[in-house]
Amino acid sequence: MGYVAVKGGTEAIERACRLFAHERMKGESGPLEVKQVKEQLYLAVDRVMGEGGLYAPDLAALAFKQAAGDTFEASFMLRAYRATQARLGYSLPVSTERMRVVRRISSAFKDIPGGQILGPTSDYTLRLLDFDLLEDDDARRKAFRERLFADLPADAEIPGTFPKVVAILRREGLLAEAASMPTEELFDITRRSLTFPAPRNAALQTMARGETGGMLLLAYSSMRGYGNIHPILGELRVGYIPLTVPHPVTGEPYTIGEVKVTEAEVVARFEGKNGMPQFSLGYGLCFGQNEIKAISMAVLDRCTRSDQPSCPAEDQEYVLYHIDGIEAMGFCNHWKLPHYVDFLSDLDRLRKAQKIARQEECHADA
Repeated sequence: MGYVAVKGGTEAIERACRLFAHERMKGESGPLEVKQVKEQLYLAVDRVMGEGGLYAPDLAALAFKQAAGDTFEASFMLRAYRATQARLGYSLPVSTERMRVVRRISSAFKDIPGGQILGPTSDYTLRLLDFDLLEDDDARRKAFRERLFADLPADAEIPGTFPKVVAILRREGLLAEAASMPTEELFDITRRSLTFPAPRNAALQTMARGETGGMLLLAYSSMRGYGNIHPILGELRVGYIPLTVPHPVTGEPYTIGEVKVTEAEVVARFEGKNGMPQFSLGYGLCFGQNEIKAISMAVLDRCTRSDQPSCPAEDQEYVLYHIDGIEAMGFCNHWKLPHYVDFLSDLDRLRKAQKIARQEECHADA
């Protein structure tokens, strides 16, 4: 590393790494198992998978543990690991109507086909500390499960699919359709650099692995009025979609598993090109259960398709270049590396500039 041209630098770095590992291991508590992280801290694992761009719950849990809970660092590890793996192929497009739904809500309509399914969420609870968790044990968990499943009907039938809520708007001609995806091969952002204006599929890929907080910030700026997009949530889904690939021999579609995702569709007012007022659609989808990210992505998808950008959230280049948490973290972290030469150069120029300024001041006084 060119930055570390100091005697003893390698040994100091190695010891710093050991101290970091020690900070994670010290204390009297037992070792935190990767299985525990995956099962009990699943929202953090989902976030790491989404921002790391790799659906691998076990590896994401390992990265989260290794990074001592730093989601930026964990996502960096996961994306670095992804870069070492061979590219075997691409999955086939799949309709999210085939999603095995665990949560499905709409704020646009009260009664939706198939009904609202609240699913697992903390949205409807007070943000109060649960001190009972301080005494968490197997007996308490067993009793909780027994209470939870005691009153479930034995013959309950869960629909295999649910209709899309925005289809209601489409049928009435109230929804303006976005420009269709190109029929040629999709733009792979892991192999090609972005160019602007970027095709929509490239923009959606970039946002799908964007950093949740950064995307929320930009989407929130538009929601508050620094832009023209004030959306309504048409539908939010959390569930599992089939992962389908071409069969290596026959070429026919073949389902090899399923992936947990969050999907959001937001609608906003839009004046059609033919003068007919319609709603426009913003779309977001990301790995795991990360509803804030999916909604923010849907808002930014709609924002960045504005014909005349009037704010940062509507500037496609600004948005796509600043939501990648790993890129941003890397640039921020590089300031911690030695910049001795740069600073000494700035210091030397500043001293000379002050010397000249004093001379001119003395000359003016004279």
